[in-house]
Amino acid sequence: MACSKLAQAGKRKVDRENRRFKEEWTEQYVFILPTASTRPMCLICNSTVALVKSENLKRHYLKEHREFEETFPHDSELRKKEIMRLKKSYETSSKIFVKSMTQQQIATECSLRVAWVLSKHKKPFSDAEIIKECLTEVMGAMFEGKEKEEMTAKINQIPLSVATATRRTEILAGDLSKQLCDGIKNAECISLAVDESTDTTDNAQLLVFVSYYDEEKGEFIEDVLGLANLSGQTRGEDIYKAISEMLNEKGIDLKKVVSIATDGAPAMLGREKGLVPRLREHHPGLICYHCIIHQSVLCASLGEVYSEIMTTMMKLINFLRASSALQHRLLRTFLSEVDAAFDDLLVHNNVRWLSKGRVLERFWAIREELQVFLSQQNSAKAKQFLEFLQNAGKMEAVAFLADITSHLNDLNLKLQGKKNTVCELMSEARAFQRKLELFKSDIQEELLHFPKLLELTKGEGDHQCHLEFLEKLIANFKTRFDGFILGKQVLLFIENPFLIRNVSAFSAEAKQVFPWTRAASLQTELIDLQESVALKEAQCDAITFWSKVVIPSKFPLLHKMACHILTMFGSTYSCESAFSTMNIVKNK
Repeated sequence: MACSKLAQAGKRKVDRENRRFKEEWTEQYVFILPTASTRPMCLICNSTVALVKSENLKRHYLKEHREFEETFPHDSELRKKEIMRLKKSYETSSKIFVKSMTQQQIATECSLRVAWVLSKHKKPFSDAEIIKECLTEVMGAMFEGKEKEEMTAKINQIPLSVATATRRTEILAGDLSKQLCDGIKNAECISLAVDESTDTTDNAQLLVFVSYYDEEKGEFIEDVLGLANLSGQTRGEDIYKAISEMLNEKGIDLKKVVSIATDGAPAMLGREKGLVPRLREHHPGLICYHCIIHQSVLCASLGEVYSEIMTTMMKLINFLRASSALQHRLLRTFLSEVDAAFDDLLVHNNVRWLSKGRVLERFWAIREELQVFLSQQNSAKAKQFLEFLQNAGKMEAVAFLADITSHLNDLNLKLQGKKNTVCELMSEARAFQRKLELFKSDIQEELLHFPKLLELTKGEGDHQCHLEFLEKLIANFKTRFDGFILGKQVLLFIENPFLIRNVSAFSAEAKQVFPWTRAASLQTELIDLQESVALKEAQCDAITFWSKVVIPSKFPLLHKMACHILTMFGSTYSCESAFSTMNIVKNK
């Protein structure tokens, strides 16, 4: 072993030797040293030698080009002219080659940019050829003569076939995936959002989003980790297998995952065979919770009385819109003629979060016009629905539903959106809980928050049924959100750590969520942070504060805990919006 090391140490390293090419070697041996190269090249045959060494050049010249020596003797004017011609010829050919390569690279870059724009706007790859046609037409209009020909020729060099656009998109996707994997590997922790849905061909798709803190960039990254096709069933074990394969393929350790947000389906949260229990077998400290948006929607179940009212309304709307194309046209014509607030009704879709409220709002705005339209119809169904619209009790229930769903829609809109932190979502949910208490007292008094109900009843009548509905709604929100994994002190710590007064209560809450925290260090760090004048004066949002302002080396535990919480997904909104995009892209 020692001998081999000594031999390696004594071995010559040519690239370390300070060898320089001498200009006179061009005159003597007809060699040059090309730019950015360490190997001299013969101008006569374009061959190269391994070392910048006079003997190597001389040996090649005398062995291969003796006739050149005879035809063009040393120190002759004829030799100088010939060497000059050879040098110009080499330079010209080099420029043509470089120019050709540069144009080819430009064409490739243009092709990649077109593929990027098509993907960003969810357009098919076949549209790339249309883009080329548009560019050709534009160049034809903007330029004339030689310029027009040159620009058209350059555009025609851009490869934009369907197959090329597909390959370019795969290249871009591969590069983005590599960047994401590199970022995840360097991250201390990550969080996942998981949801399952079916595409237009009824194939089950599992979508996983990932969120992590990038220390180099000093920002939180949220992106698609992967999309898996669930062939066959969508049981907990199938979802677990798909996620495990996805993590293994990306080289991600499950222990690195802080939390996982799901849509709350039995396949996700089932006690024995769901995804979450299977993941916790390998990672007991994994934080799992139900999407906050889904929970808020589940809280607003209508109950038997209001559900019956809603069903009758849907039947009425379907009768007017879907039972006959002629009737639908007549309805729209009638609404336009009487200058109604809207010229058509909306159809309810249970899958869409805001659908119920929007349907009720539009229905209420044109209810009087609908009564007139139905009174002109002769069918038995039309008379039945007309009786429904003329029933004061039923209309009062519709007015109440329209009011309360508008408030629920306001909450839902605030919960939607990408990069909303779990703290912001929980703040909105808890604020709505307080609003419900206000609505409860208001329904018995002035009806300030129920304008449609006030318009119909003029503030009179018994609203006991509506009061019971509100009480049930309050109980549902309390059951689902009061026991959320992140307590009020921990959430306040992220939003504004300077407002925490009970340091011990905060550290106790933090210890329950993150067992790795040390209560003593957490308390002292929080006090140091609260007493920092510079941090106290910082005017920025929570994400910027913890990622840009707070110094990790000075507050290691607080910063680590903040990063863990801010990577957590508050909802599966990213998955839901991605599924909507997938349905647009993957159409029939």
